[in-house]
Amino acid sequence: MSKERARRREARQAELERERAARARRVARRERRRVVARRLTPKLRRGRTGRLHRHSRGERAAIVLLTGAAVAGIWSFVDDLALRLALVVLLLLVLPAVVVIALDRRS
Repeated sequence: MSKERARRREARQAELERERAARARRVARRERRRVVARRLTPKLRRGRTGRLHRHSRGERAAIVLLTGAAVAGIWSFVDDLALRLALVVLLLLVLPAVVVIALDRRS
């Protein structure tokens, strides 16, 4: 009787060991696939990076709309073409400084 129990116990343990080995192979295969997929997919930067991400979407929209309104105002109120172009170029040169002064969050 005890020999039969020992044989059954050994068979159960052998079966459990086979299942453990199969599970370990599946986990290792899945991990290798994840590593390969991680290596192949491009890395996305999280958070705010780059120059455009310093301001929110609303702030960027306000910058563009106010600049467009200023250019439209220059083109509608100034008659001389050379003066119009000079004012638009001056506006575009001064715009980054104005944006930094008006919307900088560091202070």
